[in-house]
Amino acid sequence: MKRRQFLQAATVGAASTAVAAPAIAQAMPEIKWRLQSGFPKSLDTIYGAAEVIAKFVNEGTDGKFQIQPFAAGEIVGTPQVADAVGNGTIEMGHTCSYYYFGKDPTFAIGTALPFGLNARQINAWFYHGQGNELMNEFYAKHNLFGMPAGNTGVQMGGWYRKEIKTLQDLQGLKMRIAGLAGNVMAKLGVVPQQIPGGDIYPALERGTIDAAEWVGPYDDEKLGFSKVAPYYYYPGFWEGGPAIHLFINQGKWKELPKAYQSILTAAAGYANADMLAKYDARNPAALRRLLGSGTQLRPFSQEILDAANKAAVEVYDEVSAKNADFKKIYESVRGFRNEEYLWFQVAEYAYDTYMIRARARG
Repeated sequence: MKRRQFLQAATVGAASTAVAAPAIAQAMPEIKWRLQSGFPKSLDTIYGAAEVIAKFVNEGTDGKFQIQPFAAGEIVGTPQVADAVGNGTIEMGHTCSYYYFGKDPTFAIGTALPFGLNARQINAWFYHGQGNELMNEFYAKHNLFGMPAGNTGVQMGGWYRKEIKTLQDLQGLKMRIAGLAGNVMAKLGVVPQQIPGGDIYPALERGTIDAAEWVGPYDDEKLGFSKVAPYYYYPGFWEGGPAIHLFINQGKWKELPKAYQSILTAAAGYANADMLAKYDARNPAALRRLLGSGTQLRPFSQEILDAANKAAVEVYDEVSAKNADFKKIYESVRGFRNEEYLWFQVAEYAYDTYMIRARARG
């Protein structure tokens, strides 16, 4: 190529680049959203997922799409997050779907059902068992678009001011417990209470409630429950793998450029895996510290577990008879759970059982 032709070609190339830049800029509009968490900043793992999402989206868009997280109560109270996102007061919320089961019991399925899926299974259901599609079909009725953005893993059964040895010990027990689990426990004689996380400690200390469940050792230690309720029970059969959701106003979600939708989806997916990993890494040491300070660790009896399982099935049948959305999604979860345990009993359970026994033998 002659020198003049080369320069002409280079000039044309530079011009095309100059023309392309504004087009790229237009495809990356500047957007600022607010994200209301359902959790206080002191609970760095569960609240921290909102910060993780905001960081990844900000960095992935070179600061064009900025999300500002707010802790529980800074804009609206946790019980109002779903409504605030749906009516456009805020663009996003990071919270537990089951906090809103009073609006419709179907919301509970988005987080956890008693004797439902564990953490790995609920992710499998969301991503490859039509769980996301089914839940978003329901969420759309409330002007919400949702995606899983955190999981605590199986939770503990809570803190009790007295020992719980038999079903009789549950009669009249005032317990802070969320979601449909409260309906299940009510069938066993418990008086369920809906209390935000930040208010649990004073309620236990004053004796306003007799028991409370929250998450697990890492968070429970931070909240100081062991100082006012010495008995720590397991497992939290009402939350085998509770998912925390990222709720987005449906109109705002649809307005986002596809690139931003993809980046936000990826950020939520990372937060989903990251939260579970953090809890798995931090719970062992926290449990050791709790036991070292006098916490009395207790398993629920087989009698209580069997009675609770029976009560849960009764609750699901009652709700399904009145609520077509709940029935449709619950049947999906139930079928998926049964198939999952066909596999888990072969490999996961056998492996974990052996390793736990090997550890006990030293």
